[in-house]
Amino acid sequence: MLHAVIMAGGSGTRFWPASRRDTPKQLLAVSGDRTMIQSTVDRVAGLVPDDRCTIVTSQRLAAAVRTQLPDVNLIAEPCKRDTAACIGLAAIAVLAKDPDATMLVMPSDHVIETAAAFQQAVTRGERLLAEDSQRIVTFGILPSYPAESFGYVQRGKPIVTDGQVVGYEVMTFREKPDLPTAREYCQSGSFYWNSGIFLWRASLILDLIRKFEPVMAAHLDAIGAAWGDASIDSVLDEHFAAIIGKSIDYAVMERHDRVCVIEAPFEWDDVGSWQAIARLGEPDSRGNCVRGKHVGIDTKNCIVYGSDDHAIVTIALDEMIVVRAGNATLVAPKHAEERVREAVKELERRQLDEFL
Repeated sequence: MLHAVIMAGGSGTRFWPASRRDTPKQLLAVSGDRTMIQSTVDRVAGLVPDDRCTIVTSQRLAAAVRTQLPDVNLIAEPCKRDTAACIGLAAIAVLAKDPDATMLVMPSDHVIETAAAFQQAVTRGERLLAEDSQRIVTFGILPSYPAESFGYVQRGKPIVTDGQVVGYEVMTFREKPDLPTAREYCQSGSFYWNSGIFLWRASLILDLIRKFEPVMAAHLDAIGAAWGDASIDSVLDEHFAAIIGKSIDYAVMERHDRVCVIEAPFEWDDVGSWQAIARLGEPDSRGNCVRGKHVGIDTKNCIVYGSDDHAIVTIALDEMIVVRAGNATLVAPKHAEERVREAVKELERRQLDEFL
């Protein structure tokens, strides 16, 4: 059976000040009325029931996630150890319920339209796994611009089933490139953005972690041996903390020889920074994208984010980001949005935790 695993332990620092330690962006309603993590669960409704949906988050966020999604399974990581350990832990939980499980792994903070197109792509991926259970399926996004902040997947030979191309063999994975390289990738027509969405047999991903990361696997196997026992909390705390964190891309994806990619038939945005608000919203006649109460005087091409009970007034601004959330305000030019992380680090350095 198909099980959904949603990774929800991220901090979303580039979305500060709306995204905070206790309410990172996946717990916010960035697009529409549902929060991002609720929308992720909604996306698989009808394909995966709640009792086969598992969210992996941090202990700090577990209560908030449970409040938003009381009917799904929840795993709280005792500490952050990157995506390979997160996925391995989820595979242990899924296999305890279903030894033949297939896992659909998704981040919790993407906007995808439509749900029907997404489910169509997942069903196509299941066909690829039915043909070869040793495959890993990933979903590639056709690049719309030469992004430097995404990883890339290069497609190889097409995989044909019943006379139709259902996917491609993966030739290479490439990490975040510089701008000239990103332009080359886009011009080649053979590269996709790496969406970070995966489909595989749960038993296979654990076997591959054992093959490529035996030290990590030893800790995961110790956790698996205690799963369901009274000792699980202490075993999880001890062995998960001992894992050296590594992304699933480095740990497995780039080293397995049977990875394939499906060209995504859905619209996708990773909502990585404030300019996503402009991509997801409708600008006004002066190019401003606004959430909340705003009065703009000679203001154009700006992103303004606030609330209906607090007026933001801007005068003679162009290509700026203005965000007021809780007890903090951000003002920055659009071209410097990646430096929001620097602001968060500076607040940490100054021990201004009340603003984090």
